[in-house]
Amino acid sequence: MSTPDVPEPDAKNWTWVIEQRCPDCGFDGPSVVRADVPDLTRRFAAVLIDALREPGAAMRSEPATWSRLEYAAHVRDVCEVFAGRLSLMLTEDDPQFANWDQDETALTERYWEQDPAAVASELAAGAKAIANAFGRVADEQWTRPGRRSDGSVFTVDTFARYFLHDLAHHAWDITGTRW
Repeated sequence: MSTPDVPEPDAKNWTWVIEQRCPDCGFDGPSVVRADVPDLTRRFAAVLIDALREPGAAMRSEPATWSRLEYAAHVRDVCEVFAGRLSLMLTEDDPQFANWDQDETALTERYWEQDPAAVASELAAGAKAIANAFGRVADEQWTRPGRRSDGSVFTVDTFARYFLHDLAHHAWDITGTRW
C-alpha cells in the first residue's frame, strides 16, 4: 500500500480535559478516581484491541481518517511514551519531557502497514505495563510534577487524567461509544 493521505495535524492543546468533560467522547477527567486509573487503562485499551480483530481493521473509512489499526498503533505508542514520562515523574524532580511528535511517529513507523495481531499484542502489553505502574503510585506521589516541552505542567494525578482521555477518545473515534 502506498502512503495514505496524511490527516490534518492536531494542534489543539488538549490539557483542558483534565478539568472538564470532553464534548466529543464524553470522558470526564475531573470525575476520575485515582484507584480506577489502572482498570480504565485496561478497559479503553481492550476496546482498541477488540477492534483489531474485526475484518478490515487496516481500512480507512475516509482518506484522511486513521483506520482502527492506525489508532491502535498510536495508542500502543502513547502507552509507551507515557510510561516513560510517568517513570520520570516518579524518580526525578520536576522533569521536562522530550518532545514527541505523534504525527511524525505515525508516518515514520508506517502505522497503516503494521500487523494488526502484533499491534494488538504490543498494545495489550503496553497497557498492562502502564496500568500496573499507575497502580503502584503511592498516595504522596500523585502530586509530583512534570512538564511537557511546550510548558504544560502536570502532576501525576492530572497526567493520569490526560493519558486516560487519549485512550478514551481514540476508543470513541473507532466505536462511537461515549464514555
